[in-house]
Amino acid sequence: MSTTPQKAPWLYRLFLVLVVPFALLRLWWRGRKQPGYRQHIGERFGLITLPDDDRPILWLHAVSVGETRAAEPLVDALLAQYPNHRILLTHMTPTGRATSTNLYQDPRISIAYVPYDLTGSIDRFLKRVRPKLALLMETEIWPNLILRSRVHDVPVLLINARLSERSARRYGHFSGSIRSVLGALNATGAQTPADASRLAALGAHPVAVTGNLKFDVRINSEMQALGQAWRQSLPIQRPIWLAASTREGEETIILAAHRLICERLPDQHPLLVLVPRHPQRFQDVAAEVRREGLSLALRSERPPSVTTQVWLGDSMGEMVAYYTMADVAVIGGSLLPFGGQNLIEAAACGTPLVMGPHTYNFQAAAELAESSGAAHRLYDVNPTRLADAVMTLLTDLVYQAQARSAAAHFVGSATGATERTCTLIRQALR
Repeated sequence: MSTTPQKAPWLYRLFLVLVVPFALLRLWWRGRKQPGYRQHIGERFGLITLPDDDRPILWLHAVSVGETRAAEPLVDALLAQYPNHRILLTHMTPTGRATSTNLYQDPRISIAYVPYDLTGSIDRFLKRVRPKLALLMETEIWPNLILRSRVHDVPVLLINARLSERSARRYGHFSGSIRSVLGALNATGAQTPADASRLAALGAHPVAVTGNLKFDVRINSEMQALGQAWRQSLPIQRPIWLAASTREGEETIILAAHRLICERLPDQHPLLVLVPRHPQRFQDVAAEVRREGLSLALRSERPPSVTTQVWLGDSMGEMVAYYTMADVAVIGGSLLPFGGQNLIEAAACGTPLVMGPHTYNFQAAAELAESSGAAHRLYDVNPTRLADAVMTLLTDLVYQAQARSAAAHFVGSATGATERTCTLIRQALR
């Protein structure tokens, strides 16, 4: 007889019940700048409405933008391999949901918010959806969701899974509870052997090393053409560097570094393309640029002119175009301790990379990029060091070409995760 519990521990369930009112207040508060947070509230409690269609459903949960983009080759493979099934994509954030809406036009795909990890909400969701399989991306370890899926006879796979040493230590404080949750998974596909080892030590079984789906990303050719068009439309040729997916506090370092680069290359009119990670910060970042006295243009308003020093990327879904436009890309979230953002898409565009010391969210990929020469890492971040690193790549064209070649090789050497993940899925459905 199975000893797997049917519900998460009572203290966890009580905590969630107490937190729900504050979660709703947070949705309302964040909805001031992102109206999507105030929409589809019922879905967060399992009140999902799906098309009237009897075909079985494969459910894939990708919390936000990064996971959604990483899942694109897998979604395409599932549509091809299971033509008589539908796919439900769930997300936690409006940006993740908007990304899915933009990426997928196939009528077999439905998009919704994942319910809060309340027992009743999860049961309601599972009864309405009745999925044949649940696929959770990366770090989405929700106790009730996993345990209640088992009760509802829904196989659950954790795919593209990663677990940092820090997170493993944190989970280790609740080893009894996390062991029962991970033990309820039907299978786990880990990004690296280190991820697999940490997950297995906490109770996941079986665990296979399937690789990182992000390496299988297919670059949107229309976005590449857009980035090339932006570059060609500039009144003069000028060095361009991109600060991609920046987080709070990083813009201060970046703008100071750009001021130094402008002072060192006054005749070349260097351009900084600055793209904050979260759209609700676009206005705040624009205000900071203006306070620094730098000439600003917004993507939503006009292209950069000869005198534009900072072009603010206040758009969604155009990151490939920004990468294509730039000579160098600085990976946001890595300069300060946010754990870094996905650098694989930038490398797939052939853009030389600069990153800071904080890459624990993408540790294996960051280490491989650094060792291959695709990325230059700063271990001590300040405006001068950042300016020096960017300047070297902007002005040393031989070094820049070597970094571009290394970036392409870095991505090409690690593909194949989609097929290995599909093998796990076929076994689970069997």
